Amino acid sequence: MSGGVDSSVAGYLLREQGYDVIGVTMKVWPQDCISRAEDKCCGPQAVADARSVAHVLGIPHYVIDEADQFEKLVINYFASEYQAGRTPNPCVMCNEKLKFGNLWQKAAALGCDYIATGHYAIIEHHDVTADDRGYNRAVLRKGVDSRKDQSYFLFSLREEQLRCALTPLGRMSKPEIRAIARKLRLKVADKPDSQEICFVPGQDYKAFLRSHLGENQFHRGGIYDLDGNFIATHDGIEMFTIGQRKGLPGGSAQPRYVVDLDPETNRVIVGQAADLLVEEFEIDRVNWISVAGINDPGRRSASTATMPREVTVKIRYNHPGTWATLVPIENQRARIRLHDPQKAVTPGQAAVLYDDDVVLGGGWICRQAELVAA
Repeated sequence: MSGGVDSSVAGYLLREQGYDVIGVTMKVWPQDCISRAEDKCCGPQAVADARSVAHVLGIPHYVIDEADQFEKLVINYFASEYQAGRTPNPCVMCNEKLKFGNLWQKAAALGCDYIATGHYAIIEHHDVTADDRGYNRAVLRKGVDSRKDQSYFLFSLREEQLRCALTPLGRMSKPEIRAIARKLRLKVADKPDSQEICFVPGQDYKAFLRSHLGENQFHRGGIYDLDGNFIATHDGIEMFTIGQRKGLPGGSAQPRYVVDLDPETNRVIVGQAADLLVEEFEIDRVNWISVAGINDPGRRSASTATMPREVTVKIRYNHPGTWATLVPIENQRARIRLHDPQKAVTPGQAAVLYDDDVVLGGGWICRQAELVAA
């Protein structure tokens, strides 16, 4: 329970379905979190809101201190990815490592069989009995409310994590959720949705990095064009991301965009809008979710499946998705060949693969090293 309306209503719905529900809020704000006093999911007000909802619902409520692990697994990852010239996705990491990772041991100690969240996604549980094997398989699907769908953020969950997960809001819309909360007179019924990373207020990640890392940890270098011509100096590759236009030096007939970052030389490579278009890229640390045709239980492993197939890929959360050819390759990697070139395919972001509304899996976008000027 994050203290928001979604997880609050999720708890109510599960209680109404006959589950024995326990509310758990993770305290994740570290001492240097500059938003810890605000009404964020990492702040104390969120804990108070969750406790209030649990009281109204008549369910037990626990607060679990995960501040050290949150800093180690999410915040440090967030900072180190920028230092490596990549753009991180901390929400995916938090789901995988904390909400459905570390939290599971504590939930099991409380006697729980499932972890439920307020994500707008559908997790279906199937009993497969072919060949008398008996196998519980989880299928992850998009939420029916396309504007709120959060299946993208769950792509990295392993099969065993999905089998023990419940997402009761997946077939509902936000207005329906708020209507239920108002009917229950929950104090969070009209609480605004968070539109930003919980530990980065105002989406000013640069200010957060300065606070968390210190100025001496920034990798300063030069800004170059694709032909290798020096343009200007910069104060750190951490300040840039692929597709960025703001903050670049002027003096060009055409607008300049960041098209690559080279952490080996601390170079920021800039070009024109057309230079952002990508036709093909690779992903690594691929996680396949067990679904028919990719990884049927008892048949073949997705890690050895090499046949190309047509998929829809989302290259970032707010991307509408585009058709592509998926070619699995060895060492948990895959090649994505886009049918229509896409702008700003950003290293460090997740590329999530779909068959209609079913999540096949996904991985982390690799850097296009060949773009770097010599």
